[in-house]
Amino acid sequence: MEVKWIEDFIALAQHQSFSRAAEVRNVTQSGLSRRIQALEQWIGAELIDRSSYPPTLTPAGRLFREAAEDMLGKLFDTRAIIRSEQRMAGSGLQIAAGHAISVGFVPDWLRSLPKQFSELRVRIVPTNVHDSILMLVNGNCELMLAYEHPELPLHLDAARYPHLTVGRDVFLPVCTPNQRSTPRFRLPGTSANPIPLIGYSATTYFGRCLNLLLHRADKQAVLSPHFESDMADVLKKLALNGEGVAWLPRSLIETELNDGSLIPAGGRAWQLDLQLRLYRDRTNEMPLVKALWDYLESRVES
Repeated sequence: MEVKWIEDFIALAQHQSFSRAAEVRNVTQSGLSRRIQALEQWIGAELIDRSSYPPTLTPAGRLFREAAEDMLGKLFDTRAIIRSEQRMAGSGLQIAAGHAISVGFVPDWLRSLPKQFSELRVRIVPTNVHDSILMLVNGNCELMLAYEHPELPLHLDAARYPHLTVGRDVFLPVCTPNQRSTPRFRLPGTSANPIPLIGYSATTYFGRCLNLLLHRADKQAVLSPHFESDMADVLKKLALNGEGVAWLPRSLIETELNDGSLIPAGGRAWQLDLQLRLYRDRTNEMPLVKALWDYLESRVES
């Protein structure tokens, strides 16, 4: 039994919709359904009455929900205590951020802050979007950095978790050049020569970005899945090895684009503009957080 199965079940109980719960949990609807079924198999009883619309809890489901919410609450409280003991001593910030953001954006962003924050002590916790959100909601970080696209919102309560747009990035397809310094693979590909795709797991945020981009494209890309990973750093390495085309955020590959070791595998139509958003919990009254937020708010558009 996995904790994520219980979180999936609680989301379904709250929203009474497989599609809505899957969206909130950043998983495909079929993936959510499989995990709920796995939980039911572990318990040995059906938790969801699928014959009704909207789906409702069975008597076993209602009993399990009460225990599950109590258990998760205790687990997260204990985790918060343990994590707080692992933080740096004194005044500092803990920032949750995606792996690609932690590498490609955060160092230069921190360096750009004014002198009053030059001695700011920061702990960056690289993690996926879902875990970053949980860290923010559970009070395990002061700030969260995440990519966002208007058609792929994170569904955070804006009243409780305000955001600032602190940067912009471009999600673009890249590959190694051939001997003529042109793309080794060029979109959209053909049925005779499909493009080897170095892709993301479907449940990741970048996986959803790629799916959105491909559905919006005027031409259908002819792709042959070759490798898959949750982490953009892994895709970048595979692309540099000449394994195929990978969609990566520009901030992560600036050096490679400048030295020509990676080049765009398609034009502007194959790119997606992304916002870099900084989130906070409005109830966090830490003076350092407020001072940094006030400075950033005076300089960027929310």
